[in-house]
Amino acid sequence: MYNYDILNDKDLIALMQADNEKAFTEVYNRYWDKLFAIAANKIRDLNEAEEIVQDIFVSLWKRRRELGVIDTLSSYLAISVKYRVIKILDKRNNQQKYADYSLQALTLADDSTQEWLEFEELKSRLALFVADLPQKCRLVYQLSRDSGFSQKRIAAEMGISEKTVEAHLGKAIKTLRGRLSQFLL
Repeated sequence: MYNYDILNDKDLIALMQADNEKAFTEVYNRYWDKLFAIAANKIRDLNEAEEIVQDIFVSLWKRRRELGVIDTLSSYLAISVKYRVIKILDKRNNQQKYADYSLQALTLADDSTQEWLEFEELKSRLALFVADLPQKCRLVYQLSRDSGFSQKRIAAEMGISEKTVEAHLGKAIKTLRGRLSQFLL
């Protein structure tokens, strides 16, 4: 029979490799608090820190026969905690990046929908304001903006001078700007 609490780490590992559960229990009792403190300090979530430490001990028991030569069990276990913590923090970081990206994409989608609705509203208002223009002024504006006619072509189509076309366009644009600016405020 062994006095496990006085055995060194190498002896405990050798006993664990021979399926000695009491040696494993001694290792567990000897290092659990220290590993938990390391994990909790880095993770800041006690449940997650406890899970990390438990996983390390489960892994240690499962791999007990593959443990080769370990000079310092304390260092080996501390490094195991460090790598598990890094993995979890990396996972959290990736989840946060994904959440941020998703929120940004959702915001962009929401903004584009809102912008489209505002644009449609503006188009409707513009159509109403154009309809309120005097007849010749409206016709000149529609030929220019909707049909894409040049001032020269509009003048020829309507049988008026280019200066008159220019005057009607100027009046239409000035009127529309004034009315739309009130809407945009």
